Amino acid sequence: MDPEKQIDDLSRKIDHYNFRYYQDSVSEISDYDFDQLLKQLKDLEDKHPEFKKSDSPTQRVGGTITKNFATVYHRYPMLSLDNTYNEQELRNFDDRVKRGLDGEEYEYICELKFDGISLSFTYEDGVLVRGITRGDGSRGDDITNNVKTIRSLPLRVKAEGLPPVFEIRGEGFMPYTSFQKLNDEMDTLGENQYANPRNAASGSFKLQDSAETARRNLDCYIYSFLTDDNHFKSHEESLLGLKKWGFNISPGWRKVQTIDEVIEFIHEWEDKRVSLPLATDGIVVKINSFEQQRELGFTAKSPRWAISFKYKAENKPAILRSVNFQVGRTGAVTPVANLADVTERDVDYKKVKGVHLSGTRVKRATLHNANEILRLDIRIGDTVFVEKSGEIIPKITGVDLEKRAEFMTQPVEFPTNCPECGTALLRNEGEVAFFCPNDSHCPPQLKGRIEHYIHRKAMNLDSLGEGKIELLFDLDLVRTPADLYDLTEEKLLGLEKSIVNEETGKVKKISFREKTVENILKGIELSKTVPFKNVLFALGIRFVGATVAEKLAAYFKSIEAIKSATYDQLTAVPEIGGRIAMSIESYFSVPENQVLVERLKTAGVQMESDEKPVEVESDLLEGKTFVISGVFENFERDDLKNKIEVNGGRILSGVSGKLNYLLAGANMGPAKLEKARKLGVTILSEEEFLAMIGGE
Repeated sequence: MDPEKQIDDLSRKIDHYNFRYYQDSVSEISDYDFDQLLKQLKDLEDKHPEFKKSDSPTQRVGGTITKNFATVYHRYPMLSLDNTYNEQELRNFDDRVKRGLDGEEYEYICELKFDGISLSFTYEDGVLVRGITRGDGSRGDDITNNVKTIRSLPLRVKAEGLPPVFEIRGEGFMPYTSFQKLNDEMDTLGENQYANPRNAASGSFKLQDSAETARRNLDCYIYSFLTDDNHFKSHEESLLGLKKWGFNISPGWRKVQTIDEVIEFIHEWEDKRVSLPLATDGIVVKINSFEQQRELGFTAKSPRWAISFKYKAENKPAILRSVNFQVGRTGAVTPVANLADVTERDVDYKKVKGVHLSGTRVKRATLHNANEILRLDIRIGDTVFVEKSGEIIPKITGVDLEKRAEFMTQPVEFPTNCPECGTALLRNEGEVAFFCPNDSHCPPQLKGRIEHYIHRKAMNLDSLGEGKIELLFDLDLVRTPADLYDLTEEKLLGLEKSIVNEETGKVKKISFREKTVENILKGIELSKTVPFKNVLFALGIRFVGATVAEKLAAYFKSIEAIKSATYDQLTAVPEIGGRIAMSIESYFSVPENQVLVERLKTAGVQMESDEKPVEVESDLLEGKTFVISGVFENFERDDLKNKIEVNGGRILSGVSGKLNYLLAGANMGPAKLEKARKLGVTILSEEEFLAMIGGE
């Protein structure tokens, strides 16, 4: 068949399945079959790039690297809305509308206010040509390559009577499931987690690599249509029209006639909103008629025809019934509060429903560490205050001391021994967490180390997952990462287990069928080609995150050199301090870890670096330390790090008093810049850096 026709046919088919999934909530084919079609299309486009179109479905998988986000002026300014937290101010707004329209009848549209990042999309002849962030309202950053990865956003609108040019606006967001998955990955990598889904969405839409943006499963709800002619007469008409054109419109909007109905809508969604798969923080109220919107006009900062009502963070009392102590992969012991509603003080805990907070039943809240328990002076039986604001995880904010006298309470005793294996807990000087040092036999640590080993940024065994690892662990087939390399088709085929979620009660069935087993064994074999720096990170040595592992691998070149390195030799590596050095020495002193490394080596896992040694260019930066932040014209970040090191400089991970230079590119984080200024750190532009090393 003609390749151009094949590409067109595949594109139409994928667009159809995509539309049915996102607009009609119907899955006509499996995710696997959909991905296979997408792969087939990409292979064809790679062979015949002359037939690839800008609105091809393959644009959604990303892959474009954007070093600099161009600044673009908005065709129509993106103004902010006035906010209110009380009903009287809503009635005051309604009075102003009434006066402004001089007695005309009017209607309101009520919409959910999603907690994400405002985006603007421009279409020309039905094709998406530009995606821009809100920025300062007048201009924003061009993130077109990243917004094309939003699966629910049409890359081409196929409808009759389209304006030649139109703009739509929406709220880009990260669903709770994607947020939790991303934070779990950040935790595994030893990196700072995002505080909430909004921050995660904002950071993800500004990533340089659009393939990474695509992997984070971002989405967008469209809420506004703009064009130079009067294509629609009302906001209601535009929402219905956009929905018909294939745009993802929030299903929660409603047309109402009075301010009382607006307030009723607000009360209705106060509890319902928490059942949504994304964060919401209020309701937006707009005049429906576009003609009346124009009549009411704007202030300098916001429209007079719209207002935002924001929900207050709910804070409720709960009873602290007990505290569990959970052991993580690194052995850190985390206290978790078990909560009940104030009416459930004496109810059997198995029957406790929990405190009703922001529309959900909360039965658990983390207490972080022993220091937090002391700070709160929290006791079993206390009445505590629990809050669930923009954060996903509920938190205890305080104790009602007046209630303490009414009931028997008892201090929370942090265990002295591991609740899983009984080993005496330790706490290193200067650290807040107690940990179990029995990393060779403590069950949750063993399982956690295997889960860490298979991680995408470690050995990238994506054919395995937490559920499959749990099954293999429980059947005693895998107790260490090395056991993965002893797995065979005979051992795996036919295995199955039903796993019950303690919180939801839902049952998930794990089955090892022929295709599953084939993928697992293929992935295990491919892991033998993973670079040494990934292997070192995958071992799960305490305090050795991905960045530290990369530095150690580049410096020592092999596992044998690291094993035999002394404390002084380890701390001679840039950025490797005493805590990391002691952890490495401790790890390799354990016989079980020595056996693990030898077994992995025998299995064929890479235990040496094949990277070329660094060729020194000069000593111009000898003794100088740098932190890199932002996007640069002449360098990728890794290239820039290498340039500093080959000229004698050192890279630090954060801004501190020990830092000499903050190398600042475009779109750098404002927090780093502010901290550097406070500490008197010299801030270098890319041009100034090039001048330092004798560049042009």
